Amino acid sequence: MKDHYPVIIIGGGPIGLACGIAAQQEGIAYLILEKGCLVNSIYHYPSNMTFFSTSERLEIGNVPFVSNNPKPTRAEALEYYRRVTETYRINIHLFETVTAVKKITAPAGHQQAGRHFNIETSRGNYTADDIIIATGFYDIPYLLQVPGEELPKVTHYYKDPHFYAFQKVLVVGANNSAVDAALETWRKGAEVTMVIRGDQIGERVKYWVRPDIENRIKEGSIKAYFHSTVKAIREKDVVIHTPEGDQTIANDWVIAMTGYQPNLDFLRNMHIRLSEDAVKKPWIDENTCETNVEHIYLAGVICGGMNTHRLFIENSREHARKIIQTIKDRLRPA
Repeated sequence: MKDHYPVIIIGGGPIGLACGIAAQQEGIAYLILEKGCLVNSIYHYPSNMTFFSTSERLEIGNVPFVSNNPKPTRAEALEYYRRVTETYRINIHLFETVTAVKKITAPAGHQQAGRHFNIETSRGNYTADDIIIATGFYDIPYLLQVPGEELPKVTHYYKDPHFYAFQKVLVVGANNSAVDAALETWRKGAEVTMVIRGDQIGERVKYWVRPDIENRIKEGSIKAYFHSTVKAIREKDVVIHTPEGDQTIANDWVIAMTGYQPNLDFLRNMHIRLSEDAVKKPWIDENTCETNVEHIYLAGVICGGMNTHRLFIENSREHARKIIQTIKDRLRPA
């Protein structure tokens, strides 16, 4: 027998948790399925990361988020969302990956008649009347697509600077993650080189960090190649294509902070319509967050498609309220 829930939420990040809380407050049974740990994306942020948002803008479920500084840290956010989960006793299965979502077309009289979806996971099977997808975008890194990218010295996730102490480190990228990696590893004694496709540090870099990285580059403490790309990665060096020609530099580690993208194939497999332009924005009703597939909703950053900088925790928390209100209205007798 399959477990049945009126609502299944795919993704256990802050917005997935907010959807679970909203369902719970309306008396609607739900289950959250998360393929990793609790708030998995935040867990994979750099250890010393500080949020751009203030703590009250990251709150969900009316649980106060108190931090030691105006801008909360990754560690404080992890503790906050754990406390929210504990406070509401949120029904969540961790380390359970959804592998398939299929529409149920059972005939009248069948035990599954009236149920809309079958959800297959790495641990079991479920049925649901409504599905909320809140999977974010931090799962699939943009690859450099160069020879040697598969070497163990290359990572697309930066965690802690101490590991790179006294090593030759190449950081690819110019936005917040790349800048943090460059500054932090440099301060631990690494010899840091940055490869930047454009002509300057990214416009979205946190305003209190930008002067620091610009001054380190200006004084030569951190070497930066602008208008440049990585051409090849080898065991002991890296080849960089620059306006002055190819440069080969000695190298121990490559931290490729090239950004991440949502799992759009997961949406396509459920027949959710995406825009035909480069953004690949999923079609949703802006008032309800329901997709073109009836009874499937999107919440959080995934609503923006490839435009992952349009939605954040603070401006997508309202998705939970919209979705659960829509589901509640459908459940209400005429």
